[in-house]
Amino acid sequence: MTRRSATPTPQTATAHVARYGSAIFDDQAHDPYRQARKYSEPTRCDGCGAVFQGGRWQWGDAPAGAHAATCPACRRIHDKLPAGVLVLDGPYVATHGDELIAIARNMAERERPEHALNRIMQIDAHDGRIEITTTDIHLPQRIGEALKSAHHGELDVKYAKDEYNVRLHWRR
Repeated sequence: MTRRSATPTPQTATAHVARYGSAIFDDQAHDPYRQARKYSEPTRCDGCGAVFQGGRWQWGDAPAGAHAATCPACRRIHDKLPAGVLVLDGPYVATHGDELIAIARNMAERERPEHALNRIMQIDAHDGRIEITTTDIHLPQRIGEALKSAHHGELDVKYAKDEYNVRLHWRR
């Protein structure tokens, strides 16, 4: 039988042992565009027409007398502050850019019925490079994985520390 002994802790004055519970952990993926409180139900977005009902934003008709507000996705679009950025570059992008953009748009359309706040903000194609900005952090990851699956290449994902955003780089 093997016995495990505790590793001795250094007893010097400069030694500091970090312990669970000794730090205050904040929500690291805090989205400043999410409300701290729930919207009144039902609420209709002035910009896109999405309806906040059943605790989430969804597509549908707002009942008569619905409150009015602007959804987080429309606020991000208005402020031009994306949560996700996907950059496509390399020689392959210059020759297959239309196919890659079609995959991105297709993924956004597949997301649309279930996730009203997951949208492409802008697709900017220039100099053999494509930059896709989104209103959330999940859609660019799905687009990147779809590109990697269909066209191979390399996909790098970088989450911002203490911010609600992600930056992806796909190249081939």
